[in-house]
Amino acid sequence: MLLLEQQPQITNVYQNHHMDSTRWAAYSPRDDDIVISTSIKSGTTWTQAIVRELIVHGLDCHNSALPESIPLPDKGSSFWLDATFSREIGALHEQLEAQRHRRFIKTHLPLDGLPFYPQVKYVVIGRDARDVFMSLWNHYANYKDDFYKTINEAPNLVGEPCPRCPEDIHTFWQSWISRGWFDWEQEGYPFWGNMHHTQSWWNYRHLDNIQFFHYADLLSNPISEIKRIAEFLGIGVSDEALSAIVEYTSLSAMRQRRIEAGGSQSSFKGGASTFFFKGMNGRWRDILSDDELAMYEAAKSQVLSLGCARWLEQGRTAWPSSD
Repeated sequence: MLLLEQQPQITNVYQNHHMDSTRWAAYSPRDDDIVISTSIKSGTTWTQAIVRELIVHGLDCHNSALPESIPLPDKGSSFWLDATFSREIGALHEQLEAQRHRRFIKTHLPLDGLPFYPQVKYVVIGRDARDVFMSLWNHYANYKDDFYKTINEAPNLVGEPCPRCPEDIHTFWQSWISRGWFDWEQEGYPFWGNMHHTQSWWNYRHLDNIQFFHYADLLSNPISEIKRIAEFLGIGVSDEALSAIVEYTSLSAMRQRRIEAGGSQSSFKGGASTFFFKGMNGRWRDILSDDELAMYEAAKSQVLSLGCARWLEQGRTAWPSSD
């Protein structure tokens, strides 16, 4: 439902082996800040790359020299403020304050755990929960021992450590789709609610500084969707620049750059080839049984409004919709 008479408020505190919503307490927003929010495995890194390229293009268009704080080839740092295993929060906020380019920040927090500011632009990415699950299975099943140690022995860990990934995909599905890590969630174990995340933002989709984009739409029509992101952020982009950004931020190009740089080697078996896996949708059709899909339908009916559910399954063709 749309909460027309209300502004988003923090009603829950999210603290576990991956995230800590209280790390946003020291955040001081700027009028042109951008926050990129996804639940998990819904195109976070992809969207960060797109936004980064749009920001750099905007600087170039205004004939500004690239700030020293935008190092090539990454051209900018997008911090994940809520990550428990990231840099010490004081140092992280100092680095964020030192950035002189337009800042873009990643979060996996639902809107009920994130401070909301009218002057900040919020880019929300959604994806069919069944596709999220398939990508998450590849992600979680390839955690290295060193990464488990990093997240489970973090000095600021709150609550139980992250359990090891089950060996069987169906065992993982049954817990992920029917159990929440937090008391107020019904799905997402052992991370956080995937559907709950999207619904928390969906309830405020009428606000001018929140805009929704869908993973499947970015795959099928990247030029149109990246142009929509640029328009929402107020960044002018030529057709030539847009084509270059689409090519540079394709999943295959990003995977190759990460492989060449040796990225993700310490966290995932297979490194960047695992982190940037297939990037495709629909693989669940060959995996999940009718009984398992019935579990999905049950979770969907519990957590999602009809309109939000349709959008997550169908993307832009289901927008706008009524609940």
